[in-house]
Amino acid sequence: MSAFEQMGARENDALSYVAQCESELRQSPVELVPLERLVTLGSLRSSGADAGHAQALAESELALPPITVHRATMRVVDGVHRLRAAELRGHHEIAVRFFDGDEKDAFVLSVAANVAHGLPLARADRIAAVQRIFVSHPQWSDRAVASVTGLSARKVAEVRRGMDGDDPQVAVRVGLDGRARPVNSVQGRELASEMIRSNPGASLRQIARKVGISPATVADVRARIRQGVDPVPLKLRGGKPQPGRRTRPAADTGVPPLLRSRKLSDLTSIFDHLRRDPSLRFNDTGRLVLRVFDSCALAARERRNIADSVPPHCRLLVAELFLGYAEMWRYLAEEIGEDTEVMSPSAV
Repeated sequence: MSAFEQMGARENDALSYVAQCESELRQSPVELVPLERLVTLGSLRSSGADAGHAQALAESELALPPITVHRATMRVVDGVHRLRAAELRGHHEIAVRFFDGDEKDAFVLSVAANVAHGLPLARADRIAAVQRIFVSHPQWSDRAVASVTGLSARKVAEVRRGMDGDDPQVAVRVGLDGRARPVNSVQGRELASEMIRSNPGASLRQIARKVGISPATVADVRARIRQGVDPVPLKLRGGKPQPGRRTRPAADTGVPPLLRSRKLSDLTSIFDHLRRDPSLRFNDTGRLVLRVFDSCALAARERRNIADSVPPHCRLLVAELFLGYAEMWRYLAEEIGEDTEVMSPSAV
């Protein structure tokens, strides 16, 4: 498995890995390599190196930056025009930094490098690169491929659809954020529901990582199971109800029932009671707890406005942060509520 395929499990996206490789390359030693040892066959550019650009580089008085070469194959990853310029200058050696990764990774790095700087890669060559990446990394999402090739996600999706069945049908694709997600969301939800039933104490993030769906989707699956309904919404099943899809409520997670079923009005009453309690008001930790609850109360009152106002590019990150903190509060509730008699709403 190549490093690019492993990176999804580590939650690093394609651009981050490219940036990491480039950073490591800048810190790697520069070696002088004979020109005849270098391979340029299979270049990204279907028309070959641009003679005018190579000539301009050769005539420049500036020293040429080191080129990047895949050590295992000696294929030039980035710097074909600099190589041609060195030949025009009559040099027999060129400065090289070696890339030691997988050959498939070397190709992706080559595409990203030639899109980002130097003579821009022609659009036709970018489309050809997209097709090759889909063959070597079929699990990548359109947005992830677009980020590397410099094309729009819409164009990349069009290329994928036009590959006449050559696009492997994989169960999972890795998105721009590095996360693996099922192509079939129904399958992802069903797998999540099985994990929730078999391990009801598992966190949303644990299930999300194993199944390959977002924590928000896992939270929805868990809520639907507790309600005794199909974990897959009807619209995802094509609008047709599935017989026998009613489910039993999940096993107890260890959280006292009253901590799982409070209504907003109950929470408001409890908070009003606690903030009048001198044992909390007159010590630092107690005041910290009250400030936290005050923020939670504000968020609860403004939840609709918050949901409508979060900018689109931040929505997934904000949702993940809410879910992450919710999991933390759940564990804290379990710890505090353990062996403790929980007050009923009437007690406050």
